[in-house]
Amino acid sequence: MSEAHFVLARLNSGHDRGEFHCGSEPLDRYLREQVTQDTRRRVTACFVALTHKQRIAGYYTLASASVPLLDLPQEMRKKLPRYPAVPAVRMGRLAVDLSFAGQGLGGALLADAIARATNSEIAAYALIVDAKDERAAAFYYHYGFIALPDSSLMLFLPFVSISRM
Repeated sequence: MSEAHFVLARLNSGHDRGEFHCGSEPLDRYLREQVTQDTRRRVTACFVALTHKQRIAGYYTLASASVPLLDLPQEMRKKLPRYPAVPAVRMGRLAVDLSFAGQGLGGALLADAIARATNSEIAAYALIVDAKDERAAAFYYHYGFIALPDSSLMLFLPFVSISRM
């Protein structure tokens, strides 16, 4: 295991995305081919973990979203205003290059995403994610995410629970 230290930054055109390989072709392809268009159109923001040699070791995306109030668990719904939906931040993608797996980078990227979302001056109730499979869901469960009642792979983390930690 290397003692890699990473710098977290917003993705820019100078970052070489060609070497990134996380083992998931859709996540690799998104970083190589699609993310620039999405950031230019302002439908997502992409943040990368960079090595001292400026290699992308991991990345995640954030975008604004909403969750229908009726999709939340009953005990949480009753504490919220009766709007049709509550504001949220969606982490659309989170990936770590295979060369850096097992070093805690995924958790560090998640922590950075949570910090960026909670420190924003724009209000949001929760961070939501769509886990791609049960293994990914287990990662998010480990950090306190809760499954929406009708979907075991759509998870959320209320920001109020973070402020209590």
